[in-house]
Amino acid sequence: MKIGLLAEKTDCKIETIRYYEQIGLLPEPPRSEAGYRIYDDSHLKRLVFIRRSRELDFTIDEIRALLTLVDGGIYSCCDVKALAMEHIENARRKIADLIKLEKTLSQMASRCTGDSVPECPIIDALSQTRTT
Repeated sequence: MKIGLLAEKTDCKIETIRYYEQIGLLPEPPRSEAGYRIYDDSHLKRLVFIRRSRELDFTIDEIRALLTLVDGGIYSCCDVKALAMEHIENARRKIADLIKLEKTLSQMASRCTGDSVPECPIIDALSQTRTT
């Protein structure tokens, strides 16, 4: 299949597919006599894997690590689970940071009356230097 069809089947932009090829996540396909890239089902499957991993917020390096295990054919479920558990811990840290962010922003917003006066507690809070 040509790159346009691969993009359509995976809901992935053509530029993104080329980027994944450029950084080595997706192997470069053979070309037709006319110079078109010709993708097969293995490219489709791999791109679906990459896209789903990105949807789950895996980084490019984490995806590369997973694909290295798969490509080497020596992975075990234990290896994959270890990478997934590390990703879960990263997600938990992000959630904790977002909760702190929400709390801080809510506190700042609660001090604001929303009036049309030039003084604004939110601007004041953002302008203050930290004292730790």
